[in-house]
Amino acid sequence: MRILLKLAGWIDALNAWVGRAVTWLVLIVAVISAGNAVMRKLFNLSSNAWLELQWYLFGAIFLLAAGYTFLRNEHVRVDVLSQKLSERAQVGIEIFGVVFFLLPAACLVLGLSIPFFWESYITHELSSNTEGLIRWPAKLLIPVGFGLLILAGLSHLVKCIGFLRGRCANPMRVSDGKSDEEALVEDILAQQRASQSIESAQGR
Repeated sequence: MRILLKLAGWIDALNAWVGRAVTWLVLIVAVISAGNAVMRKLFNLSSNAWLELQWYLFGAIFLLAAGYTFLRNEHVRVDVLSQKLSERAQVGIEIFGVVFFLLPAACLVLGLSIPFFWESYITHELSSNTEGLIRWPAKLLIPVGFGLLILAGLSHLVKCIGFLRGRCANPMRVSDGKSDEEALVEDILAQQRASQSIESAQGR
């Protein structure tokens, strides 16, 4: 159990790193969207490539953050009945859901998406739109995203079993820490302060 919990910790660290990296894509998508709109309105210039890039990045945000969202217990759960049960009963229901619903569905999508991506890759599939992008990077997001979700599910399963055996805390408890938005704002402010400090040092 100790080894499995350590492995779960590594999986959680991977999904946490991916989740923090993906939060920056939201800012990038906003900048691209705003820039494309300005160019279209002011200069009558536009490109399908920029539009498709927005779609690709939106897909990346949705798919790559799935495992991180599960790690943070932010996925929607219909727990009207289970919330009235004891913690151990809730965790037992969670194990049942992960084993019989989450993992089979995610593994099915993963298995179906790999040939879907591979065919696009070997044929160098391009968008049917003028100036469109190549398609395989967007299709690669599907197996990668569901792979991360499967890893998150396995980690969650290990921690649930560990809780029932008294080896770790309840993984279903929602953290009272800072939200992802608050953490992102703090990162941006910290970088701004660092840049100002460097500029001040150079000015001296």
